[in-house]
Amino acid sequence: MEKRSKFSGKLGFVLAAAGSAVGLGNIWRFPYLAAKYGGGVFLLIYIILVVTFGFAIMVAEVGIGRKTGLSPIGAFSKLNKKYTFIGVLASCVAAIILPYYSVIGGWVMKYFTLYATGNHALMAGENFFNSFIGESWQPLIWLVIFIGITTAVVLGGVKNGIEKASKILMPVLIVLSIGVAVYSITLPGAMEGVKYFLLPDFSRFSGQTILAAMGQMFYSMSLAMGIMITYGSYLRKEDDLEKSVSHIEWFDTGIAILAGFMVIPAVFAFSGGDQAAINAGPGLMFVTLPKVFEQMGLGTVIGMAFFLLVFFAALTSAISLMEAVVATLQDKFKWSRVRATLSVAVFAILLGIPSSLGNGVWSNFKILNMDFLSFMDFMSNSVIMPIVALLTCVFVGWVIGTKVISDEVKISSRFAREKVFNVIIKYIAPIFIVLILISSVLDGLGIWKI
Repeated sequence: MEKRSKFSGKLGFVLAAAGSAVGLGNIWRFPYLAAKYGGGVFLLIYIILVVTFGFAIMVAEVGIGRKTGLSPIGAFSKLNKKYTFIGVLASCVAAIILPYYSVIGGWVMKYFTLYATGNHALMAGENFFNSFIGESWQPLIWLVIFIGITTAVVLGGVKNGIEKASKILMPVLIVLSIGVAVYSITLPGAMEGVKYFLLPDFSRFSGQTILAAMGQMFYSMSLAMGIMITYGSYLRKEDDLEKSVSHIEWFDTGIAILAGFMVIPAVFAFSGGDQAAINAGPGLMFVTLPKVFEQMGLGTVIGMAFFLLVFFAALTSAISLMEAVVATLQDKFKWSRVRATLSVAVFAILLGIPSSLGNGVWSNFKILNMDFLSFMDFMSNSVIMPIVALLTCVFVGWVIGTKVISDEVKISSRFAREKVFNVIIKYIAPIFIVLILISSVLDGLGIWKI
């Protein structure tokens, strides 16, 4: 049997896992949720959740992966065969997300190309985005290109593909984020946005703020997707697991905060603090920001830098999603990396086609009144992910026991936060995850808006 690949060390693991966590969820989803749910108070709650809930669940997933040395299906099966289905569900999440995520990744590449070729004025037009995604062939071509780049990295393997790409992309992403953020907060009128983003106003606090922050935490940190179990299986026993997870959570949160600095002050500056502009939701990145960039003195350069870093963020996450599915096929069917990767690439393209065309020629095709991309996003993020997270907490807390994971962590770590880990996994996380599941399903179905 082929020896399982490993990251070269803790740095390789941290950068790869952080690259997975840092994605579109950080760059566009975090800023608009922060703006919608109270700015500073949302940020404060989000950070608290990351260092408690996020830490505990990530330790559980990475611990499961390193202990078993297997991807999700094999990992759960090895620990208790009756619970293999949790690994199946986790693998399904990555398989469902990769195709439609790649569609959005293709949109990002298109926008970067327009900035790089000097055609940025087109994007500031009123209907440019809807016209572009409504086309049949162009979005599909960008989808194939994006999946092709992702496939090339994953074909390189753990050390020579994923780790090498992460060591290049993550530092560049951080530098670009800092550069755009610094420029944004120095714009005239931007400080009002900075104050709104950083200073907690508890009059804006509500239960919805907690649910939105926790939902974002799962989305942003790549939890309950099988990714952290897969990457954990590549982590060496001598590498400090607890510190590695801590570094990932701070990497992820740091980029989210930088994204807030990039987006919120800039939109505040050019909209005069108009809440409608900042609450543009998913359209914030593709509709609102190009209009903001067009009004800036260095708008072309900033726009190009912004969409380049968004592309890098999308790519590192897509790599991890593909790798989670590839590793599962390798472990389950003993396929070679080449066969597994190319199979996943073809699958992603085929399932990505209806996600792309659902905004155009197939726009009349609805599931629960949602286009195909929105439905796949709803099923993965609002339904299956919370279920996988809940089942993982119950499995670790009450089936195999938290001691199994604690002992794995202690092979290389002091595990200073062991008591916090035990309490959250067994008692607190399951309750909150059930609330997230109920609220997100009701929100997705339009019954009750978060």
